[in-house]
Amino acid sequence: MTIEELKTFSQRVSQLKEHVSTEEATKMSLVAPFFQLLGYDIFNPSEFCPEYTADVGIKKGEKVDYAILINGNPIILIEVKSINKNLDKHSSQLFRYFATTNARFAILTNGITYRFYSDLTEKNKMDKDPFYEFNILNLSQEDYNEITKFSKDCFNVSSVTDNASILMYSNQFTDYIKAQLQNPNDDFVRLFLKDSYSGVKTQNVIDRFRPILRKSLNDFIDKLVKERMTNLVNNSTYTSNDETPGKPETTTTELAFYNMVQNILASLVNPDEITYKRTESYFAVLYTNNVRKWIARIIISSAQMTLIIPDENKNEIRYKISSLDDINNYSQQIQQALHLYISNSLPQLYDNKKYLHTKWGIYEKPIPYKIQIPYGERIDTKRVV
Repeated sequence: MTIEELKTFSQRVSQLKEHVSTEEATKMSLVAPFFQLLGYDIFNPSEFCPEYTADVGIKKGEKVDYAILINGNPIILIEVKSINKNLDKHSSQLFRYFATTNARFAILTNGITYRFYSDLTEKNKMDKDPFYEFNILNLSQEDYNEITKFSKDCFNVSSVTDNASILMYSNQFTDYIKAQLQNPNDDFVRLFLKDSYSGVKTQNVIDRFRPILRKSLNDFIDKLVKERMTNLVNNSTYTSNDETPGKPETTTTELAFYNMVQNILASLVNPDEITYKRTESYFAVLYTNNVRKWIARIIISSAQMTLIIPDENKNEIRYKISSLDDINNYSQQIQQALHLYISNSLPQLYDNKKYLHTKWGIYEKPIPYKIQIPYGERIDTKRVV
């Protein structure tokens, strides 16, 4: 799935929604095609099972609309409501289904809004609030990145669960910040007064400083927005995640690479700070959308994948890899690359290794080894270091 395919689907939903009025039409016209876009075989019940049985207590034969199965086990439950239904009133039904299966994720949708749930707070108990939500008619680049993680080619239970946890806390923090921008509570005001006001923090003092703090916070946000807009116009080092017209589209493999690097760095920085840029020569993962702060690059050809990571001097170190799974073997190097931009203290990771400097780049030297050659056989000099 490419971003262009998702945009095209979004446009199609916009055209169809006026002609969809029932739950069954919502399933067939909007929801099933969406999961087909994600790479699932919607006509294979061993992979995408309609009317999946999820018995609830003494009620037998209860069925959830769809279940995505892996090795016969339900991993994602999908409950569909009619396009004209408000989803706020329908999560309880999905909550009951979730508790009776081994599913790790649940999706509630009306074909326009998609809400993603898990059991992050209490094991095997669906969380009350979704960890992620998007509107198919109003998609951002961040939405595309998150949706891709649930595609068949990229889906990984462990990494998606970790990312869901980050999204859940991020949403909570965002909601808290929004509330404080509108009306800072007493504890929030005290936090700011701690280092700036030496007197007794009485209620009168807190009430007096509350509007001052609210104005200061909003002025600061306005300043950040203006600086961001200035960077977009004037700073040549700032790049967008959006695809550049005329250049090759980002592939599913490249997005899977991006998601893997993002997960490797999730414990160090906010995942939103890890972005990517597609060029005609390579696919690069960046820090804070800055092309000068590249963390890893990958070159994909029909015969070979090449992983590129900068050393402490930002020279390219190239590693030949056979599949994306090999990326995890270079987690430490990728994290060290990030430290080039977020820390001045960088452990010497590269000093104890030998590298070949060539006009094509710097490559890690293979470890020398001895071979025994049976009498009478020719020596393959290409294998001798």
